[in-house]
Amino acid sequence: MRIEPVQQYEIRKANRGDMPACGRILNDWIDETPWMPRVNSHEDVVRHHCEFVFENRTVFIADVLKTVTGFAATSSDGFVTGLYLAKDARGKGIGRSLLERLKEENPDGLKLWTFVANARGRKFYEREGFNEVRRTSGENEEKLPDILFAWRPECKDPDHGSDGSLTRKHSVDAV
Repeated sequence: MRIEPVQQYEIRKANRGDMPACGRILNDWIDETPWMPRVNSHEDVVRHHCEFVFENRTVFIADVLKTVTGFAATSSDGFVTGLYLAKDARGKGIGRSLLERLKEENPDGLKLWTFVANARGRKFYEREGFNEVRRTSGENEEKLPDILFAWRPECKDPDHGSDGSLTRKHSVDAV
């Protein structure tokens, strides 16, 4: 399905019936990404989304004309465990909308892993306020180098900068 920029979409909490589409979106991304090894069968990826992800993660989907075009999942501790879009849904602001919903649901911050080879994903997360925390040489199922990113909301305290550092000196009166 081709998604035109003018089409409306809804970001909503996933229901069990949405999960096969989420698994298919991830499968399609794996199949079209030359550097990404397939470590699980198509069937196992869909089954994992239906049986594990739905039960153990908070999942939001992008719904365009009753079709799931993307999804984002987080664990209870604010780890983004997946954010994927159908090919035709990319570059239209849908990923940003999904990520904004995750930020709303996790006001204390988010963390996520992305692969070093995923230049487009890295650029997206950096643009959306995520900072690199550390890198590994491939301590994951795929054995690919990856990067841990974190997002923290900007500090609203006028005495602190956006990085949380003290910006104003306070004096303490002696008693």
